[in-house]
Amino acid sequence: MAERLVVVGGDAGGMAAASQARRRRPDLEIVALERGRWTSYSACGIPYLVAGDVARLDDLVTRDPQTFRDRHNIDVRTGHEATAVDLDARRVEVRDHNHGRTFTLGFDHLHLATGATPVRPDLPGIDGPRIHGVQTLEDAAHLLEEAERCDAENVVVVGAGYIGLEMAEAFVRRGCPTVTVVEQGAEVMATLDPDMGAMVGEAMRQFGIVVRTGTSVTGFEPGSVHTEDGRLPADLVVLGLGVAPASGLAAGAGLETGVKEAVVVDPRQRTSTEGVWAAGDCCQSFHLVSRRPVHLPLGTVANKQGRVAGVNLGGGYATFPGVVGTAVTKVCSTEVARTGLDEREATAAGLGYETARIESSTRAGYFPGAGRITVKMVAERRTGRLLGAQIVGAEGAAKRIDVVATAVTAGLTVDQVVDLDLSYAPPFSPVWDPVLVAAREVAKVVR
Repeated sequence: MAERLVVVGGDAGGMAAASQARRRRPDLEIVALERGRWTSYSACGIPYLVAGDVARLDDLVTRDPQTFRDRHNIDVRTGHEATAVDLDARRVEVRDHNHGRTFTLGFDHLHLATGATPVRPDLPGIDGPRIHGVQTLEDAAHLLEEAERCDAENVVVVGAGYIGLEMAEAFVRRGCPTVTVVEQGAEVMATLDPDMGAMVGEAMRQFGIVVRTGTSVTGFEPGSVHTEDGRLPADLVVLGLGVAPASGLAAGAGLETGVKEAVVVDPRQRTSTEGVWAAGDCCQSFHLVSRRPVHLPLGTVANKQGRVAGVNLGGGYATFPGVVGTAVTKVCSTEVARTGLDEREATAAGLGYETARIESSTRAGYFPGAGRITVKMVAERRTGRLLGAQIVGAEGAAKRIDVVATAVTAGLTVDQVVDLDLSYAPPFSPVWDPVLVAAREVAKVVR
């Protein structure tokens, strides 16, 4: 009989692995279990669906289950949830939600891509029907149905991370009269240093979003959110507190877990048990700057890890070297990006550092459409090694972070960054690109 690969999870980390394994092993039986209705979709596009930029939910689907069945001979079973794994017996217990039955499925190889779940703190009323986490297309479908049914006039977003801020903007653009973001920290976007996060918060306020930082939520009840400062009216609540790895299935089976309870994997995406692999938001990554394991739930990481796992499952050889924590978003008209380590992370990694922050323009100052850009760089004290950077600015600012991410990955010093032969033309940048200016300034401090 043919060997069987069971894949748990039908999004990036799972289906990338299944597809790569199929290319190398035509003889392999592949069964993919997905508890929802969709496969291979862009969860990052959900805020733009809510805002109306994306017309239909199905537009976010890259490849549907039937395509995998017909073109790739992958037995995708939607509405099927893996509830337990017996590693000794090499069997998965499966709940078929379509028919209300439970059965077991044997495997020779197992790949876990169970993703992540929105953080839901243990607060009174947190399980109310109008309190929504946003991580999957199922979440998006429920949120849209609720938003249309209740015609919300007051939306409260709890937490000011990437998804929280994007969802706040989405509801303003959707026409909601009052959108409030409540954040416990001193500034929005904890992945930025506070001075950079403050710029994002100001851009949100100018867009019409009510931003309440330094405020803790204490509970929920129908029609309101309770904070330490009083009650906020809320027809709809969106949780933007980040996500936690959905590693319960793995941990219950006895697989090793690590940072934030994410599944521990090696560079080939192998778990602590032979023949069991993992990729995506459920597992760890290795940070190339801090040299520590991290949990980084990003679609880019999930796709790359899934590809590596699939190549190895198919008999090839591939490794995932690690991450530098690069992320980008747009909040209102302000672009935001970061890579490497910020000040807090550098301190936690035990690294001495210096910083510099500069103001510049996205194009030559005299060229029409030039906007402001702020770049903050972090460099290692004495050596000058580039540790990270953050960018906040107008259109054309954020993707400059890719130059910095490349330099961080390569281990360049800030002096070497200053000497990079970057392109120049007035429609694209000043003659000294803001990235080079920031590197030049932090190099002075390091010296």
